[in-house]
Amino acid sequence: PEMSRGLGDVYKRQMQLRLKFEILNSEFRVHHHRNPIHHIESRLKSTRSMYNKLVQRGFPTSIESAKKNLNDIAGVRVVCCYIDDVYDMEDMLLRQSDVRLIERTDYIKNPNFNGYRSLHLDVELPVYLSSKTEYARAEIQLRTVAMDFWASLEHDLRYKSTKNIPEDISREMFNCADEIAAIDVRMQRIYKQIQKL
Repeated sequence: PEMSRGLGDVYKRQMQLRLKFEILNSEFRVHHHRNPIHHIESRLKSTRSMYNKLVQRGFPTSIESAKKNLNDIAGVRVVCCYIDDVYDMEDMLLRQSDVRLIERTDYIKNPNFNGYRSLHLDVELPVYLSSKTEYARAEIQLRTVAMDFWASLEHDLRYKSTKNIPEDISREMFNCADEIAAIDVRMQRIYKQIQKL
C-alpha cells in the first residue's frame, strides 16, 4: 500500500513528457505540413510490478527506492508514421535543455533476440512541485506503426501464453518481425518518392 502513495510527481512527469511530444508533433506539422506522430500512449508501472522489480534487483521496497532505482515507473510510447520520424522526434526531444539522456538503446538498428524493434530512451526531466524542482526519470519508447503492430501481437502471443512457445514458432515470429521491418522500409521509401513528385 505505501508503494501506491507518493506517485503524484510521477504522474506529472508522465503528463509533461506527453505534452512535450504533442508540442513537437504540432511544431513538425507547421514546418513539414504533416504529423510525424501517429499516436501517443502513456502508462504508470503498477505497484506490484515496481515491487517485484525492486525485489528482483535487491533494492528496498519503497516509493523512494523505486524513484531512485527504476527508470520506467513513468512510460511514454510514441508511435510514429515512418522510421525517419522516430529519429527526428528523438533529435527534437533531446535538443531541449531540460531533458537529460540517461541511457539509449536502439532496437531498430539492432533488433532484440526475438525480433523486437523500438528506440528506448531513459531520460531525466524536471518536475516542478509547489515547493521545489526535482529531476525524475522516465522511459520513452519510440517506434513506427508497423513496429507497434508486431510488438503488440508478439506480447499477446508470447507473454499471455500459458506454455513455453516451441522453437519453430519463435523462429516464425522472428521471421514475421523481419518481414514487417522490410515493409516499414518500403513504405518509407514510397513516401519519399511521393514527396519528390
